[in-house]
Amino acid sequence: MGLADGDLAVVFGALLAFSIFLYVVLDGFDLGIGICLPFAGDAGERERMLGAIGPFWDANETWLVLGVGILLVAFPAAHGAVLTAVYLPVSLMLLALIFRGVAFEMRLKVGSAEGRRRWEGVFVVGSLGAALAQGWILGRYVMGFAPGWGETAFAAISALGVTSAYVLVGASWIIWRTEGALQRRAVAWARGALLGAGVGLAAVSLATPLVSERIAARWFSWPETLWLAPLPLATVVLAAWLWGRLRVLPLPGDAGRRGPFWASVGLFALAFLGLAWSFYPWVVPDRLTLYAAAAAPESLRIILWGTVLVLPVIALYTVVAWRIFGGKARPLLD
Repeated sequence: MGLADGDLAVVFGALLAFSIFLYVVLDGFDLGIGICLPFAGDAGERERMLGAIGPFWDANETWLVLGVGILLVAFPAAHGAVLTAVYLPVSLMLLALIFRGVAFEMRLKVGSAEGRRRWEGVFVVGSLGAALAQGWILGRYVMGFAPGWGETAFAAISALGVTSAYVLVGASWIIWRTEGALQRRAVAWARGALLGAGVGLAAVSLATPLVSERIAARWFSWPETLWLAPLPLATVVLAAWLWGRLRVLPLPGDAGRRGPFWASVGLFALAFLGLAWSFYPWVVPDRLTLYAAAAAPESLRIILWGTVLVLPVIALYTVVAWRIFGGKARPLLD
């Protein structure tokens, strides 16, 4: 493909960001529902909650595999630097995802209600562990992997904020895909999670310019401040709209059931755009740019052909799953 060497690094950086964003949104609602599972009213509600993610979670996790694969083959230096800095939380995240997957499948195989409850507990722990680990990794990344008690405290706040954001999108998915008492519970979960996610988002937004003069200059230099102002303003407006919507749901005729989910996705997208603007072109903050971390141009050209073939297949898999299994969730077990 006729791309300059520098353009190849940008293309793969965009593909990496796209894969991570889709993973965070799509597997985010899986993780959020897993975290909410203990608060269901009874076994029937838990079955419907798991039924709401049953057809999708395999496809959703594929985006994480794609993102990690792009990081490894397109930016090997960054892959090594990031994993070295957050090796333990990444390992814990992977273990949590493995346990979650095993638990989801095993609970379908056991014949007793007690056995299913045990595996549901493993599923909850795996979902919560993966969410906290991902939030911790984000916090360490924002702080440039610097040591210190303040940086560690910020990573903990980030872990709680990301977990709240996953609960928000997960509860919003339940609002869309269920009805009745479970839907009303999900509205309450989403309201509480929106407050927690707002605190986490505010913490990240305040911390990024404080820890880096370069980031502060990108946000608070004129005229950048003027044309970047719509980003935080849109975030506040969308969060306020979502809060207002959650105060009145559910509505007669199940009206507005999709709104909270897509508003949550919008908040994720706005936060992601803010982070991308803050750190571009650095793939490892203040240590490695996209261009310095990229593999040899000859390798990137070969990898790009493979990505062009694989990406549409994953996207099609995701779209088909959504189309086939649309509508209200059904229990996985009768």
